[in-house]
Amino acid sequence: MTTEHHLQLPVSEEQIRQLNLGDIVYLSGLVHTMRDMGHRRAIEMLHRGEELPFDLNNGAIWHCGPITRKNTEGKWQVLSAGPTTSSRFNELGPELMKAFQVRCTIGKGSLSTKARETIRDIGGFFLTATRGCGALYAG
Repeated sequence: MTTEHHLQLPVSEEQIRQLNLGDIVYLSGLVHTMRDMGHRRAIEMLHRGEELPFDLNNGAIWHCGPITRKNTEGKWQVLSAGPTTSSRFNELGPELMKAFQVRCTIGKGSLSTKARETIRDIGGFFLTATRGCGALYAG
């Protein structure tokens, strides 16, 4: 039976362990979009003992390729926020997830065995974002 969950980020391991495969999950709160270079820079900062300029602890990373522009007021506006292929993060994702207890990873496609095991071990979860809904996600 599919259950619907409404979670507020950051989330605890206990909240995550309540989820089951196939459940519908709605997230509220700050979700960080990170692509290849973002993962690489975060890992480099971690290795140098530097603090990240944002808090990933118990949070969410969305493998996303946003399209943005500055509006007439000079503020950034997200026009589209479609998911990008998560298998591209198999190399760096597990280290980042472990270091910051990243509970939620959002993307599309498949993950390596190592990435799946890391998610399980830290009490995290992987959400699949629906392809073709970039404009909806931006809204």
